[in-house]
Amino acid sequence: PLSSGMILLTWQKIAPTSLLYQISPTLNMKILIILAFLSTMLGGWGGLNQTHLRKILAYSSIAHMGWMTIIVLINPSLTLLNLLIYIIATLTLFLMLNFTSITKIKSLSNLWNKSTPMTMAILLTLLSLGGLPPLTGFMPKWLILQELVSNNNIIMAILMAMSALLNLFFYMRIIYTSTLTMFPTTNNSKLQWPYPQTKTINIIPTLTIISSLLLPLSPMFITLVN
Repeated sequence: PLSSGMILLTWQKIAPTSLLYQISPTLNMKILIILAFLSTMLGGWGGLNQTHLRKILAYSSIAHMGWMTIIVLINPSLTLLNLLIYIIATLTLFLMLNFTSITKIKSLSNLWNKSTPMTMAILLTLLSLGGLPPLTGFMPKWLILQELVSNNNIIMAILMAMSALLNLFFYMRIIYTSTLTMFPTTNNSKLQWPYPQTKTINIIPTLTIISSLLLPLSPMFITLVN
């Protein structure tokens, strides 16, 4: 179920990231670079041919873990910042998918009939997870690339930025399916009767704003991590 996937991709990340944070001074940078690059490439390539949203988010989680790993020795605070933003964005996305009861990409094509605001919120959250400016998810990637360049890891910064395009590609595929296409339906009307919703969405608007619109607060976060 989506709730189990949400726990595995958010809460379960805290323990290994805390361990990495604590032992970061003793780690080898070359090993971290190899592991991080393999993680981002595996997460990017693995998610390209998936149709289940849970599998796509699982591969996305692997890729985000690579971004946290590569910076843990240079600036461990950035690892925690990346983890925090990732957890908020993933939690927002899972809550919206659970609210709409959607588990596959093709099911998103009719979501705009049921809830257009929810479709727009999913679009923003996915773009933020992909690290597209000017959304919140761009901030940790930008700061990590800046730290890599300042520590003379320019080639690795370029490779990490290129690997992020793989993630952005399958996020854009989901966005294309949910907003620009509609699969053939058997009913003559494209608009469905608005049945009253029984699930609560009180926390979703707040989480959507946090996961999408915090980039102007970047100077404050830069001060905190430095």
